[in-house]
Amino acid sequence: MGIIEEKWETLFEKYRIREEVDAHGCFSITADQIREFKEPRLMTKFDTRESLPKVFGRLGILPVTRGKYVIGDFRLYEDFPEFSPESAGGIKRADSSLIPDYLETIDIKDVRSEAAAIRLMGFSGILEDFLGEKRMIETVSGRMASGVFSFQVHSEDRKRLSAIEVNNSQVEIDGGFEGRSCFSIIEGKNVVHSNFLVRQLYYPFRLWREKIRKPIRPVFLVYSNNIFRLLEYEFTDWQLYDSPRLIQEKYYSFEDTAIRLEELAEVWRETKVLSEPEGIPFIQADSFDKVISLTEHLNRHPLTSQEIAEVFGFRERQSGYYYNACAYLGLACRKKPAGAQKGPVRIGITPAGRRLLSLSYRERQLGYVKRILEHEIFHELFGIFLSTGTIPDKKYIEKRMMSMGLCTESLAGRRASSVAGWLRWIKHLTD
Repeated sequence: MGIIEEKWETLFEKYRIREEVDAHGCFSITADQIREFKEPRLMTKFDTRESLPKVFGRLGILPVTRGKYVIGDFRLYEDFPEFSPESAGGIKRADSSLIPDYLETIDIKDVRSEAAAIRLMGFSGILEDFLGEKRMIETVSGRMASGVFSFQVHSEDRKRLSAIEVNNSQVEIDGGFEGRSCFSIIEGKNVVHSNFLVRQLYYPFRLWREKIRKPIRPVFLVYSNNIFRLLEYEFTDWQLYDSPRLIQEKYYSFEDTAIRLEELAEVWRETKVLSEPEGIPFIQADSFDKVISLTEHLNRHPLTSQEIAEVFGFRERQSGYYYNACAYLGLACRKKPAGAQKGPVRIGITPAGRRLLSLSYRERQLGYVKRILEHEIFHELFGIFLSTGTIPDKKYIEKRMMSMGLCTESLAGRRASSVAGWLRWIKHLTD
């Protein structure tokens, strides 16, 4: 159990939060009450559904002033659609010639922060192409007061509505771009999540809706694996927090991303199957896009399991699953403090992982494929896909995993889901 989880369990017990919510519908808690245990900024940053401490259960937390929060049964998160460039018309080649050649501080192959990805998206024409606007200028970013507004939000089961009053809560906008006919609010992430906190779009939307006459176009940017994934949302009822609707989704890259099935078949033919790595559990990480995202973060600096959980909005146990997946492919390893230094064990990238990330997009994806297919189960199953055009079903995968001694029957179902997920990732490279 992490320190944040422990502190919230104590807070719930001290203030009888669950009982108060059951009796009154919600519970107000001040920053000072939270600060008795830990800094409120750290105690209230739950960007994904999974990052909420278990003690919350069905509950969530929202800021309502600079020093006050409300806890209740609120529907606060929205699932991202599955990463699927083919359904959005593929990955569009962005025009790198729009980036002035005199800019020595910009490296389109090494974008390490959300702010850098937003800047690059802004002056390379990606945002303008996505929104269908001719000229978008970044005019707003950073922290600001929310202003005063009210809204309603459903409970998780959608059976009840709660009314929330916001009075100058702190709002942070990663980027705000204005064009002749609209203003676009950008929320940027350089990590792959399964869902997002709607407040990150809704509070800025409400703030600027009261200030300007132009339509507000909220956009979520996810930058990973050198791909810009843009998702535009609208709030179908501007007074209802949990009313975001996905309008459009597109993918962009400055590199050639086209990979043919023949190239994957060639990698399969040329890849030699190796023995399973000793001391590393078989994979239990369904999203290969998150494996890539973790590898990219480890390339910046080593992370503890708790830090991985914070970056990805995981629970700490899930951090172990994704670290083990990276280690299974030889991309990450544990790094103990050097010499006599004390401190937690950190997860770092391996030289092989660093070399892989230095390659172009196409060569990098084929490199990931090779490392996956070095394992017998994947090599065999992908061979079946090449012969039949169909990925084997989960029951067949479970049977083969157990016959190879890769896991017990009790774990076969969960781990077969991960195997199927990785095979789908390889298949989708050609889409």
